Amino acid sequence: MTTGRTPAGTFTTRMLVVLFGIVAGIVVLCLAAVLVLSVERVYDQAEREALGIGRTLAADPAVVDAARESSGATSLDAVTLADGPVQQRAEAVRQRTGALFVVVTNDHGLRLSHPDTAELGQEVSTSPDALGGRESVSREAGTLGESVRAKVPVRDGQRVVGEVSVGVPVSAVTGQVRQAAVSIAIIAVLAMALAAGAAALLVRWLRRTTLGLEPEEMAQLVRDQEAVLYGVEDGVIGIGPDGRISIRNKAARMMLDLPRRSEAADVVGRPYRQAGFDDALTQAITGQRSGEGAEASIIRLDTSHRSIRAQVQGVHRDGVDLGQVVLLRDLTAVEDLRSRLSAMRAITDALRAQRHEFANRLHTISGLLANGENEHARTYVAQIMASGPVRDPVANISAVTDPFLRAFIGAKGVQSHERGVDLRVGPETVLEGQLVEAQDVTAILGNLIDNALTAVVEAPASAQVNGENGLWVEVDLIGEGSTLHLAVADSGAGVAPGLDIFASGVSTREEPGLDAHGHGVGLSLSRRLARTMGGDVWLADPGGAEEGQGAVFVARLPGVLSAGTDTEQGDS
Repeated sequence: MTTGRTPAGTFTTRMLVVLFGIVAGIVVLCLAAVLVLSVERVYDQAEREALGIGRTLAADPAVVDAARESSGATSLDAVTLADGPVQQRAEAVRQRTGALFVVVTNDHGLRLSHPDTAELGQEVSTSPDALGGRESVSREAGTLGESVRAKVPVRDGQRVVGEVSVGVPVSAVTGQVRQAAVSIAIIAVLAMALAAGAAALLVRWLRRTTLGLEPEEMAQLVRDQEAVLYGVEDGVIGIGPDGRISIRNKAARMMLDLPRRSEAADVVGRPYRQAGFDDALTQAITGQRSGEGAEASIIRLDTSHRSIRAQVQGVHRDGVDLGQVVLLRDLTAVEDLRSRLSAMRAITDALRAQRHEFANRLHTISGLLANGENEHARTYVAQIMASGPVRDPVANISAVTDPFLRAFIGAKGVQSHERGVDLRVGPETVLEGQLVEAQDVTAILGNLIDNALTAVVEAPASAQVNGENGLWVEVDLIGEGSTLHLAVADSGAGVAPGLDIFASGVSTREEPGLDAHGHGVGLSLSRRLARTMGGDVWLADPGGAEEGQGAVFVARLPGVLSAGTDTEQGDS
């Protein structure tokens, strides 16, 4: 599948632009809010300053006296006012505080002081609000320009005799606002630079975390992963760099008997050491994580129903450790097929030997007839008719009535005879039914016979004393309804005490990794096949107590005989 990769940098560029845009928007909003608040704060400060100047001057005794004296007057002499104490005090305050104007009026709004002496004695250009007895602040435009002004009443006792109007120029306020705006702009630029750096670091971290993949590629990888993991028969388990199981497919769950995904005990998300894996698998994963094995670790796992090949492989991309992947392959079907093929090969070899013997007999008869020795030919045919078509090297094989099973045991008898071992059917054998699961039965019986043959051949010389030739293997078969009971005994050295002969790789041979019949899997496979059928295979007698008395293996195979095959047990 192709991922349809987008041009490199598209995702990171989009992320950078989006993040920078978000931060820039937040900074601009904050800048506007701070600027508005700063303007309000500066204007409030100017209003408080103007109000304070007005209150101070309104409380001056000289101002109060002058306002009281001019109270009720509708006209005043500008020349007299210009040299009066009110004008001098007002101008001194204005110059000292930097105010735009400081104007004192009487109770009719006539100016007692003004920065422009030509305006003295004239009525104020704005409404004398303070004459009503209340202070007021406002932003207005007068004869001296726009200003922030405060008006304070001048009181003589409880009577209002005038007002003081103080104005702070807007230019001064604007200068403070401009200074505040510059400071805020500098902070905003620094914040934008910091945001750009943070966005770049975040994008870099995202690229490293996603291994440089674009979102479209990651989405396609997820789809591919689902298709691959759940479309294959092999089990797959993914383990992250932190040692936790990140994924497992259905095949892995079934092979290792893991909990379902809907169950609370699901292994996904758990550390691999707490997943309940076989110790050998856990050790293989640990070895790969520690770097002990550069190559993949391959181990064999055996459960009650399966034989599994596990391969643990480390995964890296662009030098980054992504963890490990465990690949599981069920070998049970392969080993079962191998056992069946081995059984078929034995029968084929026996048939080939029989064909060769038939051909020899026909050649003998043909030669006798060609030489005119008709009487000898008649006698030879009579002997063949009396002894049977082919000599079976298995004693008491006539007790086995199933043609397939009889042919198989006969074939094994030929192989045993070639190895110097007598294969015989036990006197307790009573089997009259027909097999319905011939392949599974012959696979199990063949493994047990092969195991016994090898054990006999490789037994010490001191143990090879029983039997006509010193070496023997005996097979007993008993039918019980649809269940077949079978036992295989031998004259080998037996099984050592404490040895788990059914464990994979456990062997009675000196060569490691091989069991007695040479593959290291025969007995464990026989047990798994039997348990799959609902039966079992077990070691009834380890043997070795007496010379020439080896192990006895017993199997119970239900449902392998046709219905109505109950056998009548004879006297034992």
